[in-house]
Amino acid sequence: MTVSPQTTIRPRERDALLQSLRAGVVPRMGQQHVQVGRVNEVKALLSDINRINDGGSGSRFIIGDYGSGKTFFLHVVRSIALQQKLVTVHADLSPDRRLHATGGQARSLYAELMRNMATRAKPDGGAMSSVVERFVSQALTESRDTGAPVESIIRRSLSELSELTGGYDFAEVIAKYWQGHDTGNEQLKSDAVRWLRGEFATRTDARAALGVRTIIDDSNFYDQLKLLARFVRLAGFGGILVCLDEMVNLYKLANTQARNSNYEQILRILNDSTQGSAASLGFIFGGTPDFLLDPRRGLYSYSALQSRLEENSYAVDGLVDYSGPVLRLASLTPEDFYVLLTKLRHVQAAGDESAYLISDEGITQYMNHCAQRIGDAYFRTPRNTIKGFLDLLAVLEQNPDRAWEDVVTGINIQRESNPDLAPLAPTTDPSSVPTRTRDVLSDQNPADDRHTTSDTDDELSVFKL
Repeated sequence: MTVSPQTTIRPRERDALLQSLRAGVVPRMGQQHVQVGRVNEVKALLSDINRINDGGSGSRFIIGDYGSGKTFFLHVVRSIALQQKLVTVHADLSPDRRLHATGGQARSLYAELMRNMATRAKPDGGAMSSVVERFVSQALTESRDTGAPVESIIRRSLSELSELTGGYDFAEVIAKYWQGHDTGNEQLKSDAVRWLRGEFATRTDARAALGVRTIIDDSNFYDQLKLLARFVRLAGFGGILVCLDEMVNLYKLANTQARNSNYEQILRILNDSTQGSAASLGFIFGGTPDFLLDPRRGLYSYSALQSRLEENSYAVDGLVDYSGPVLRLASLTPEDFYVLLTKLRHVQAAGDESAYLISDEGITQYMNHCAQRIGDAYFRTPRNTIKGFLDLLAVLEQNPDRAWEDVVTGINIQRESNPDLAPLAPTTDPSSVPTRTRDVLSDQNPADDRHTTSDTDDELSVFKL
């Protein structure tokens, strides 16, 4: 008989967990109630968090199959980082949010990261104002103790940022925030926070509002993150942990030049992390095996990244290495999965053992049913299996006259597949391409020919003479 933890789960946490997991998304709260396994991976990330707290840096690539729990794992690591007095920022990459771009996509990613900035006191995001307020409060305390003007203390504290790119304007914006705080000018404070969040679209607007000549844009996205990491340390935090999920969106970029530019930015981040030049800043990237290993479009297509991300050649035959930049999420064992299902049962019952809707024998029978339907894939990609189990509990709860024995075998569990990596439909039917003579091809302008193919992928799909 399984011994469930004697904890009462608040209705708010229970509902948030069940609704999120049934929808196939990661819950924003209560992850500790359903976390199982992955002990070695968590320990590896905890060592990175401690290193960032000590002023170091780090980068990790969390690689796992679609539906294997990468996003959930990132949320768990973020919650640990918050408890260790780090500031966390997180965002999902998308076609409109990239690491490198020229059309505002990198600034859009930065703005999303800043909106999701979290601290232990504000774990749900929107913590930029509180971080700046904490820095100003420390300056006020020092001013009362020493009698020095607050603004001079602020400028002296921020003088070390001047050595970094954009450090002078960053310090000016913080000084403007203090001026707004001192004079009661809420608009000035709001403009300063908007600048720090990357929400100014033009330099003209920033200069009119704050008197600074630069804004956060595509060209200085990463430099501003390094500045911010130094600043939050001055504000009394350990550093910043940046969590970027859905990295497969870079893999899906059709334009080779755009894809390689983003990979160059990843290479720069990785180099700075390993060389220690990005103080108090850590990155966690979440992606699929195709994003990492594909020799044509993945990270391995960029030779400099492949040489840095190759796995330890000695980690074979069951040997593991958790110290490298790439961390493969291990599949859940049947034992881990059994514990997970008992925890879900406990959550559904709001911590009341007498309200359990299915017995331990029923959980075992459900696992056997899943294994017969989709094989061992339900250990590697447990999302659909979890959704199916919660659907089962919902039916049992709303139909108390039905026994679990009558319902378990009727559940249809499908193998998890990644829709992002489905084959793309060909844009041109080879049979419909008209034949072209050699004379016509020779008369065509080569520059025009290059222009017509620059926006497509790097492989020529159809070519006929």
